[in-house]
Amino acid sequence: MRTSLNVPEEMLEEFDRTWQAEGLESRSRALREAIQEYVESHHRLEEARGTVAATVVFDYVHEAIIEDLHEIQHEFQAEIDTTCHVHHGEWCLEAVFCHGSAAQIRSLVYRLKDFDAVGQVSVTLLRSEEH
Repeated sequence: MRTSLNVPEEMLEEFDRTWQAEGLESRSRALREAIQEYVESHHRLEEARGTVAATVVFDYVHEAIIEDLHEIQHEFQAEIDTTCHVHHGEWCLEAVFCHGSAAQIRSLVYRLKDFDAVGQVSVTLLRSEEH
């Protein structure tokens, strides 16, 4: 199946350098692998049940979402144990250490992913306990 998408030129150039450095045969092959990795990551998060401990790491444009981010952190204060925040110019990097229900952690992750000013969100489930 053919599809088209809009990707910033700088990101596409970096993507091309990356898949070529790995020795992949084509951009299409690299995109299929990237999509598969995205789907698998989503399924791991969706399949988590019970109480989980997790790290959520994300980058964002500070001025664009800082007020919304503070609201979200207050909304999820029962799940957020601590945060670590660093500035890199207009971009910030934040690590959020969480403990709580898998459903709440998923909700937090999906809320963060919904902002255009967030570059990427990475989740690591450290522990999962079944009820």
